[in-house]
Amino acid sequence: MTHFGAVLLFALFASVVFGITQRDTPRRMIRYGAYCFILFVGSAIVLSWLMYLIAR
Repeated sequence: MTHFGAVLLFALFASVVFGITQRDTPRRMIRYGAYCFILFVGSAIVLSWLMYLIAR
């Protein structure tokens, strides 16, 4: 498994937990879980590019 695959797996599980524990209706759980997933993956991509540029 690559680092990016591990990030995707972590983001998936964390988003599911956040969605279930932070919202009360199934529709809101799914929307919040998807929102968290996008934020996790997006921030990982942005931070990886920043680290790449700093290391260069």
